[in-house]
Amino acid sequence: MDRAVWFQASPEGAKAVGVLHHFVTRSTRLPSLLTHLVFLRVSQINGCAHCIDIHSRDLLAEGMSVEKLVLVPAWHEAQYLFSEQERAALAWSEEVTRVSETHASDEAYAAALAVFGEKDLVELTLTIAAMNAINRMGISFRMRPRARA
Repeated sequence: MDRAVWFQASPEGAKAVGVLHHFVTRSTRLPSLLTHLVFLRVSQINGCAHCIDIHSRDLLAEGMSVEKLVLVPAWHEAQYLFSEQERAALAWSEEVTRVSETHASDEAYAAALAVFGEKDLVELTLTIAAMNAINRMGISFRMRPRARA
């Protein structure tokens, strides 16, 4: 079944989501590579093929190696490939994306805060929230990845 093209059906809604996306990609102090890493991990957890495709391409374009990229889902087992900031962002991304299970525990918050500080942690959380919203739109309306067989 074909589904609505959500950003055409609701340009105002798409603009609202776009404003948040623009903020987290252009106005925070978070490095672009870190932002795309968070976008990728959140999208992997949510199973959004469209966004996994986009953000994998973005990370490759920013210079991330294929070897590191393919290990993002198993970063806990390959921690040596990821910086302290990347590990903290990945852990917080998982915690916030799975908030119905984790309830954003005090321990996870304290660990993320120790690496990011208050302002950057809020902006990291906005980054996670933005991708979660976009994933829900992409999955619900079956946005296709650009990947070809």
